[in-house]
This record gives sequence, structure tokens and C-alpha cells, in this order.
Amino acid sequence: MQREVFYEHLCEELRQNRGLYPYYKLTDGSPSRQQFRKAYFMQRLEFLDRQIDLDKHPKIWDCGCGYGTTGFYFAMKGQPVYGTTLEYYPEEWERRRQFWSQYGDTSLCTFQYANLFDQNMEENSFDYIILQDTLHHIEPLDEALPIFRRVLKPDGKLILIEENGGCWIKSAMLFAQRGNKRVISMYDDTLKKEVLMGNENIRPEKLWRKHFEKAGFQMDENSLQYIRFLPSPCFNEKKLQKNIEKEQKIWKKSAFLRRHAFWGINMVFVKGR
Repeated sequence: MQREVFYEHLCEELRQNRGLYPYYKLTDGSPSRQQFRKAYFMQRLEFLDRQIDLDKHPKIWDCGCGYGTTGFYFAMKGQPVYGTTLEYYPEEWERRRQFWSQYGDTSLCTFQYANLFDQNMEENSFDYIILQDTLHHIEPLDEALPIFRRVLKPDGKLILIEENGGCWIKSAMLFAQRGNKRVISMYDDTLKKEVLMGNENIRPEKLWRKHFEKAGFQMDENSLQYIRFLPSPCFNEKKLQKNIEKEQKIWKKSAFLRRHAFWGINMVFVKGR
């Protein structure tokens, strides 16, 4: 299934299932706002498609899978994905599985409620680990990254899709929301214990690099991508692709703008041998 077709079905699902709101707002707001959100969502899917070689029938772990959208996306392509998460997301999994079973084999995506630090996964288990809007929640980070490196196969890839912690506007919004309390402790009713949680603890490119290098990963320099710069009023259906192309030119030309004005950052880190 192609990205555009998947997106159309996803919007159909969102109109039927308000349980996925407010996490997904793709069908809400003005037409320009919807196109603005679509551009961000589709670029992230495109990044995954570009990084993952399905011809090799890889083993994929979607850590922090949430409602399971990435798993369903790859299932529609015939690719199995294992997803784990915490919090409230599992209550929607079966309802979503029923919806997507109209279009493909949903048994290919397997979901589990699990804490990274409690799992005992075998070494060299996965070709790819996807961390999409997830790593800023995982604490302690310096204990998590060695786990990811251990379970990756030699030359395996960790795909990091995050908000840009260097973006001044986003950082100001988060500070107003939670102050500088970047790590919190919360009681998990399912696990029956306290767990540490990153409180939207987003980081800039430079700091992500530092943490991953310390854990023994190597950055794939060709993978770096910044997304979302232009405001929503600039978007409509005709301008969507042109605006994406414009943004891609801007971040490559201006180090200042990409570090401090773009909202999203995509990176890949390789385990190496």
C-alpha cells in the first residue's frame, strides 16, 4: 500500500474513531491546517520508507508504538512489526485492528504493553528499531541506549524521529507547560510500580549525537533531515509538495534556521560491528 492511500484510509478511520483524538488531528481544523499536518505526517512516513529495506524481510521493533499506526502501515505492505508501549494506547489496538483488516493482514503487527527496562530481549534481534516521538519519554536515557545497541543486529539501524529540541518556539511552549522539570516519576497501574518518564524531554541534534556516540552508535550523516518550518497559513493542497521542497532547501542552506526554527528532526544511528 502506498503512503497516499494509507493516509486516505487513516483519515477515514479518524473520522469514524474519535478515540484517537487529540493525538491525531489530521482531519480537524481548517483546510490549510489539515494540509500543514499532512505534510509533517507524510514526511515522517517517507523517511521510514527511505531508511527501511523491505526486500531483506527485516525484523523491526517499533519502540513506543503508541496506537500502532506505524505497525499498521507496514502491515499493509506485508511487513511484520513488533511494537511496545506504555500508558493508555492499548485500549484502541483491537478496534484499530478491525478497521485495518479491511485492507491487509493486521496479524503482521504484534503489540505488547511493556517497559523497555523490564524486557530481556536477545542480543542481535532486530534489523531496525523505530523511535518515533518516543525517546524524549525514555529515562534514564544513558541506560536505554546500550539496550537498543545490544538488541540491534550488526549494522542494524536505530531510526530516530523527534521534535527538534533546539527550536526556540517549541522549547518556549514546553517550558510554559511544564517548566524545566524534564524527568518525572509516575505510577503505572498495569506494571504496578513507579517508572521514570521523560516529560517531553526533547533535545537538539547536537545533544542527541552526544548521547548516541557515548553509547557506541555511529551517525549516518546522509540520513539527517529537518522538517516543518513554514506556518500553516502557507499550506493548501496545491502548495503542499512545493512547500515541502522549499523547506528542504532552507534547512540545508541555513544552519541557524534548521537548529532554531524547524520543529522536526529525523536521524539514523548505526550500531556498527
